[in-house]
Amino acid sequence: MSNAQPRANAAAPLGPERSRRLQRRLRSADFATVLCWLSVSLSLALYLAYGGLSQIPDAGSALNAAGVMAGLAGTDLILVMLILAARIPALDRAIGQDAAIALHRRLGKPTLYLILLHAGLLTAGYAIGEGSNVVSETLILFQTPDMAIAYLGLGLLIAVVVSSLLAVRRRFPYEAWHGIHLVSYVAVLVALPHQLSVGGVLAQGTWQRLYWLALYGLAFGSIFWFRFATPAWRSWRHGIRVERVEQIAPGVVSIHLAGTDLDRLGTAGGQYAIWRFWTGRTWWHAHPISFSAVPTRTAARITVRDLGRGSRSISRVRTGTRVSVEGPYGLFTTAARTAPYLAVVAAGIGVTPIRALLEDSRLGPGEATVLLRGTDKSQNYLWGEVAALTQSVRCAAYSMVGPRPAGAATWLSAEAMAHGVTLSSAFPRLADSDLYVCGPQSWADLVVRDAREAGLPAHRIHYERFDW
Repeated sequence: MSNAQPRANAAAPLGPERSRRLQRRLRSADFATVLCWLSVSLSLALYLAYGGLSQIPDAGSALNAAGVMAGLAGTDLILVMLILAARIPALDRAIGQDAAIALHRRLGKPTLYLILLHAGLLTAGYAIGEGSNVVSETLILFQTPDMAIAYLGLGLLIAVVVSSLLAVRRRFPYEAWHGIHLVSYVAVLVALPHQLSVGGVLAQGTWQRLYWLALYGLAFGSIFWFRFATPAWRSWRHGIRVERVEQIAPGVVSIHLAGTDLDRLGTAGGQYAIWRFWTGRTWWHAHPISFSAVPTRTAARITVRDLGRGSRSISRVRTGTRVSVEGPYGLFTTAARTAPYLAVVAAGIGVTPIRALLEDSRLGPGEATVLLRGTDKSQNYLWGEVAALTQSVRCAAYSMVGPRPAGAATWLSAEAMAHGVTLSSAFPRLADSDLYVCGPQSWADLVVRDAREAGLPAHRIHYERFDW
């Protein structure tokens, strides 16, 4: 690795185009959040406009009306969550797939609470209206087919939200979590329309009917088109196959892929895709993996570390295996830059998108500083390629090897910490830089923490989570 210091004043100041891109991205993120809640408000406003509260003679009717409104709000948010998870390219370009999924997750708990409130209020309202109790009314509702399906959908929704909690997700098999989500799509389609039929919500010739049919069509149409149809078509069109598998370190392989017009995938350095390898052991499991090189017309490359049964299986795929691709995704690219300098910190297999990012960057002399981190020298995956890329444009690349000090919440090695190294001392121009961080999640969080404590604004800190 080079030990040369970056040259002073080598990079150009922030240009107006970068500033405009930043403002558009920030506005898009705010607009996406506003749209989520605006859609809920619209669904409730339409219900009220068509007389949703016009006839409430008793307490039971009041509870029923409140239950319908909670169900409408919850249903609306579920459909919005499906749209956020549909991997719509325009949404990915505007706010990034990780931001869309983060918003999707934030909506999970409010949605569940609204659907539970819907079920509870309606059951109580029916019980009051029929002079029975809640337990008896629940048993009666269970005996009707549409309500039995609705309760099944509610159970799946609870399972989806609980399994997506971070503490549970870390202990939950990916395959089971993924299966629950797939089944939940069917549950949404089958179980939730019963809510919309209450109170004449889908009455013929109303704006309510048009709104809900459009929202259902957008949600499930987006899932079908962007999650299934488009990836299938593009994978067939590009004819991607495994050309060879190259072991670059114990437990780490680079999978070289061949195909047609792979440069037309539109991949920018730093992005990732969802890969599916069609073998008997791997066809059922899709993997989010970064490109470790920018695709050419006929070749692409990904680099994989053996981190579990799934990644171990794809590291053993044979030459000629057909591959499906979904993507590329992500804003972990130079398009997100707003500052004149570039600071990069990568650890372990997190070097893969960094390597592609540097390859795709038009760097001036001294514009970038790269710090590669490993627990020991066996983790120097692709470090030689990164060094070659930085040296070719006269930028600096450093390495930091060694375990972290026991009991200390730091991303630094014990040796670096003993010598007083900090993020700011490792990157003297940090205040004028965009910081790109990629590595294990808990480690990356510590780098981001130090960057924020050093005063780096959030829009200059770039990291994407590929965890499910």
